[in-house]
Amino acid sequence: MRIKIHRGQDQIGGSIIEISDNQTSIIFDVGLELDNDEQDIPQIEGLFIGEPKYSAVFISHYHADHLGLAQYLLPSIDLFMGEKSFLVNRFVNEYMHKASVPNPSVFTSESTVNVGDISITPLLCDHSAFDSYMFLIKCDGKTVLYTGDYRANGRKSFSALLKRLPEVDVLITEGTTLSREYTQNKKEEDLERLAVENIGNNSPIFFLQAATNIDRIVTAYKASRKSELLFLEDLYMAGITSIIGGSIPNPKTFKYVKVFMTGNSDERYNQLLEYGDKRIGRKEISQNRFAMCVRPSIKNYLNKLSEEISFDSGVLFYSMWSGYKEKKDVMKFLDFMKSKGVKIITLHTSGHADAETIKKLINKTSPKWILPVHTENAAWFKTFNINVLINSDSLNI
Repeated sequence: MRIKIHRGQDQIGGSIIEISDNQTSIIFDVGLELDNDEQDIPQIEGLFIGEPKYSAVFISHYHADHLGLAQYLLPSIDLFMGEKSFLVNRFVNEYMHKASVPNPSVFTSESTVNVGDISITPLLCDHSAFDSYMFLIKCDGKTVLYTGDYRANGRKSFSALLKRLPEVDVLITEGTTLSREYTQNKKEEDLERLAVENIGNNSPIFFLQAATNIDRIVTAYKASRKSELLFLEDLYMAGITSIIGGSIPNPKTFKYVKVFMTGNSDERYNQLLEYGDKRIGRKEISQNRFAMCVRPSIKNYLNKLSEEISFDSGVLFYSMWSGYKEKKDVMKFLDFMKSKGVKIITLHTSGHADAETIKKLINKTSPKWILPVHTENAAWFKTFNINVLINSDSLNI
C-alpha cells in the first residue's frame, strides 16, 4: 500500500491525499488552499489532467479547503460524499452563481463502500461543517484512518465515535490548532450558556457567524429561545438550514424562526415567497425582541433597520475565528456596529480538535505510523513513541 500526500502536509487546508495499491488508486479530499487568491489547479496526472488513473475521490465535508477543486476532476472519476454535505454545497454555489460539483454517489455513516480492492467506511464525526466524516480504509491488508476535520466539543459524541474505532496501521490526522497557543476548546453548550448570560435584557441581539456552521446556528437558536427572542435568518442561511431540516432551526418547520431578505432583486424575492407566512420585513422586525444572524454584506440593511429601532442596547456576538477580524470587510462591519452603539462580545470555539482530543484519538487507535496533515506544527506528533512522516510526502508499507 502506498500513501501519498499530494498537498496539505505542511499547511492548513488544500488537502489532497492518495491511497493506492497495485490495482486501485483513490483520492481523499481535493481542497483549495486557504488565503490564496491565485488558485491554480494542481497538475496531478490522472486526477485533473491527462488520462484518468484514479477510480474515485471521497470528500470528507463541504468546506472549500477539502472540496473546492472537485468540479475540476476528470469527468470519468467517481465522486463520493455525504448527501447533506452535497446539498449544502450545491445550494451555496447556486446562491452565489458559482459552478457546483457534479452529482456524486452518496454514502452514509458506517456503510462500507468498495472501490476495486479497497474498502472505505465513512464515520460521521463532529466538525463545524454539517455531515462531516472520517474514513476507515482497508487496503492491501492494512488499515488506515483518515480523520478529515474533527473535534470533541460540538453536539455529536466524540467518546461514542472513539469506541467504534479500531487500532490502525496508519493514522492520517489533522492538527489545525497545534500551531496556536494551547487552550482547551469550549463546548457549544458553554457558548449557549454564555450567550444567555450576556443577552439578559439587552436588545437587539446579533450573531455574526458562518451560515454553514450548523452547530453554531443551533447554539444561537437555543440561547435566543431561552431568552424568548424571535430568531431571524437571512435568505442565504435559511436556504442552508431548510435543506438540512430535521432538528436544525429553519423557517420552514420551526415556529419561532423567520426569514428576512436584504436585497431587492426579483430572484431573491421569488426565493423569499417560498417561505410563505414565515417571511418578515423590517417593520415587523422592529416590533419584536429578536436575535438576528448577520453577515458583513448586509450592513446597508442593518443601517436602515437602525433608523427604525435603536441599537444602543444591542449586543453582537462575534462567533468566528479571530483571524477574520483582520479582513477589511469584517473590520468595517464591526466598526459600523460599534458606531451604532452595539457591544461586541466574542463567543466562539474551534471547529478543530484541540491537543487533548488528538491525544485521545492516537491512544485509541494505536497507529504504527502517523501522517500529520492540515497543520503547521507536524513536529508536535514526535512527542509520541510512534513513527511520524514529516519530511517525506509518501509512505509505502
